[in-house]
Amino acid sequence: MSDRLVTLGKRTDDVRARPAPAADAPRVYVETYGCQMNVADSDLIGSVLADAGYATAAKADEADVILVNTCAVREKAEERVTARAQELGALKRKKPGTVLAIVGCMAEHLKEGLADRAPAVDVIAGPDSYRRLPELLAAARGRDAAKQRQIDVRLDKEETYEGLSGAVGGDGVSGFVTIQRGCDKFCTFCVVPFTRGRERGTPPREVLRQVRELAAAGYREVVLLGQTVNSYAWEDTTFARLLRAVCTVEGLERVRFTSPYPVDFTDDVIAAIAEEPKVCKYVHLPLQSGSDAVLERMRRGYTVEDYRTIVRNLRAAMPDIALSTDILTGFSGETDEDHAMTLQLMRELRFDSAFMFAYSERDLTYAAKKLPDDVPEAVKQKRLAEIIALQEKVSAEVFAAQVGKRERVLVHGPSKRDPAQLMGRTDGFKTVILPTGLGAVGELVDVTIARATMATLFGATP
Repeated sequence: MSDRLVTLGKRTDDVRARPAPAADAPRVYVETYGCQMNVADSDLIGSVLADAGYATAAKADEADVILVNTCAVREKAEERVTARAQELGALKRKKPGTVLAIVGCMAEHLKEGLADRAPAVDVIAGPDSYRRLPELLAAARGRDAAKQRQIDVRLDKEETYEGLSGAVGGDGVSGFVTIQRGCDKFCTFCVVPFTRGRERGTPPREVLRQVRELAAAGYREVVLLGQTVNSYAWEDTTFARLLRAVCTVEGLERVRFTSPYPVDFTDDVIAAIAEEPKVCKYVHLPLQSGSDAVLERMRRGYTVEDYRTIVRNLRAAMPDIALSTDILTGFSGETDEDHAMTLQLMRELRFDSAFMFAYSERDLTYAAKKLPDDVPEAVKQKRLAEIIALQEKVSAEVFAAQVGKRERVLVHGPSKRDPAQLMGRTDGFKTVILPTGLGAVGELVDVTIARATMATLFGATP
């Protein structure tokens, strides 16, 4: 890693303060659907609108602007947003003058057709249009305007939102920094390259500025985001070098990243994870299928043996590393034998956890145009149920093995079930419920694990 990058990581002179909004400032309420990149984009949108003089509303019915940030990766996500937009349309009728905006991947995917699904929407903006949101919302809110719908879904191959702040929102403990936008992989099932555009990295200086800003705001952990985050490259800076530079930022305790792509998981990235104490020993590594034939139809670019090698190398460097994955079942042409191979690979690799889905065809993709969606829905759901049942069994065993161990937990906030208790996460990204009275938000506390479910650990009273 270059001395220049290390020096950049230690600077603290470019964190800016934002004045409080005026008493009569318009209020905006933001709802987010989708992945961590969508959450990061919502933080970015909040920053853009705060700079434009907006205040934050705690509830939709208290807002002058309701903004829904959306996902288009799966059909069910779009269906949820459409249903929610109809609910918000009813709220608009009760409160004339309220502006409803739908932004993000679904807005980019459906474009003008979104208005047919959600007639109440006033603003439609894609993921490269967030800088222009203040003027789009102003036009929609204008008293003299003819209330013409505002639409901006232009993709911009240069836009990385350099210079904007993301240090708002979240839990105040873990913050997001998007280091790469778009995707160049063009997996046959995936709509992301069409909704987020082509891959482009954020300059290292800008990444480190945002990380320093989060650290100065009191965040203890940073999560580096990218659609294929380890594909990051900027001139002579690789992802591994950037990862090491981020670790030099003062005030940070932990560094995470998601989601890496198997093809670009290089030895120097494994070395950075293993050697940097601040980098969490946890990797979310999407698999999708345990069948080479299915992976080839998906155009994933790797084989099952390639994937095994990455897992083997990670565990050789870090025997206790936690691994999670994505599994997509029912893709075009998937046979019972393909499904059995996926189950067998899951038994072999024993992921700590997984996100598991049945394939749903997305228009614009190669699969939608060229490959038949030929696995019956009932078969998809049966296979998905088997995958979920197996993963739940493995997860229960993995979590049970933590009982009796000492874990360092970063405290994030109150437990959802009992606000008197706090919850946090281990280095391996496992949720821990802390005993009442132990720890404070933002602290690192050591706790012995007393019991476990398949998704949660429970700390013992000291």
